[in-house]
Amino acid sequence: MNKEILKFGLERGFLLDEEVLNLMGELEDTESVKLILDNLKNYTSKKIITKEIFENSSSEVSKIFLSLPEKTRQKFERLKIKLGLEIEISKEIVASPKIEASKEAISSGEIKITSASSPPGKKIEVQDFIEHFRSRFSKLKQILQENPNISNPVSINKIGGIKQGITLIGMVSSKRVTKNKNLILEIEDLTGRINVVVSAGRQEIYGVAENLALDSVIGLRGFGNREILFVNDIILPDSAISLKKKGVEEEYALFIGDLHFGSKLFLRKSFLKFIDYLSGKLPNTPEVEKIKYLFIAGDLVTGVGNYPSQERDLEIVNLEEQYTGLAELLGKIRSDIKIILSPGNHDGVRLMEPQPLLDEKYAWPLYNLKNTILIGNPANVCIGAKNNFSGFDILVYHGFSFPYYAANIPSLSSKRAMNSPEEIMKYLLKNRHLAPTHASTQYIPLEEDALLIKKVPDIFVAAHTHKCGISNYNNVLVISVSCWESMTPYQEKFGNEPDHCKVPMLNLKTREIKILDFEEK
Repeated sequence: MNKEILKFGLERGFLLDEEVLNLMGELEDTESVKLILDNLKNYTSKKIITKEIFENSSSEVSKIFLSLPEKTRQKFERLKIKLGLEIEISKEIVASPKIEASKEAISSGEIKITSASSPPGKKIEVQDFIEHFRSRFSKLKQILQENPNISNPVSINKIGGIKQGITLIGMVSSKRVTKNKNLILEIEDLTGRINVVVSAGRQEIYGVAENLALDSVIGLRGFGNREILFVNDIILPDSAISLKKKGVEEEYALFIGDLHFGSKLFLRKSFLKFIDYLSGKLPNTPEVEKIKYLFIAGDLVTGVGNYPSQERDLEIVNLEEQYTGLAELLGKIRSDIKIILSPGNHDGVRLMEPQPLLDEKYAWPLYNLKNTILIGNPANVCIGAKNNFSGFDILVYHGFSFPYYAANIPSLSSKRAMNSPEEIMKYLLKNRHLAPTHASTQYIPLEEDALLIKKVPDIFVAAHTHKCGISNYNNVLVISVSCWESMTPYQEKFGNEPDHCKVPMLNLKTREIKILDFEEK
């Protein structure tokens, strides 16, 4: 076939480099290959077709492939994945609704996904972190300035002699306790730093200060001078919405996560029971017909090489085969249920957040399911929008930062918050950030901080703790999901008590939420 392609190219006045020639030679449909190359040559006017031309013409390549029969497109997808060819066309040519989140809202039926998570196309340097934190500070400062308790905040370098009623906005650089049990915070803004004293005798304010996360942005009111400020009040950015939305139609959304498919501890029997439920095979479940959305919040598979000697815990030792097996299970779910999939720390993508869509090289079977929508981590998703209803804004985050706050924030550690993850989620809503402390998670320093909670969601969904928890915070519905993996030695080591196979089901019209239990003893 290579000779035929070369001959075709010579007749049309172009050549193919060896890499592209071998790629095209793998395809059985010669006529489709000719059509692809001819269209690409006409678009680029290049005499030699290289891999770089495909990469630099991704938009046009997408249009070309959309003109091909579906089976041909699927064959090319699989081949591209196997060869690792980085042609960014898959999000456009695979069957909708495979959507790559971008800075703009992208819709698929009644679902919209928004995210600002494009990684920088360059080597990360110290300056990138500086710009990242400056941008975050500016955004949170804007949010704090909308608080009526903050009026006319002053920059640190503008503070002069002893004054009453000083208001400032700053980032917490450090915390320390004095011999008198007073708490000293070092606060900085874009103009300088200042020491802030919180008296141990002011229990309410002291409790707030004690639980401040490093690198969080806060508002302060007090008195003092350029050297030191004594605090009367601490204001957090906080999250709140004025009312609880209710949908116009009775339909349901389900939330799960931490499947860890491929592990020897995967609860297959219970998950099959869940699938039977979705298929209407369980008695006395009339609500099943109204289930429209299924969110899976990360750790879809258990992965390979996530920790030392993981192989001994695996039933399936190949990452691609893990996704293949999972796709076979999810393929049993009826096609009118939209399945929204986000990655977690086990899913074969980078640990640095924001995490991209699942890698097609391994997770391509999920891309071939007609009712799956793949999103990054974190992501904002809007569901249930109608002509006369704006829909529910849902923030989905796997929750990799949660253990840090459970261990380092006194109010959370005292509650053993890994077993009450909804408390961690409320704490992060108060800070308007999913990982305010630099050390709490690995992240990419973007110009726009993708972990900042810029818009307060109607629903905040997370996983990672393997614990099911439901709560409300300032009209935000907080949902932590359970797992589909038996107790692991890691969970046992830290005294965690996971929930298994519990599925929160939300009625979008009434906002009633139930916990369905599919655990097979």
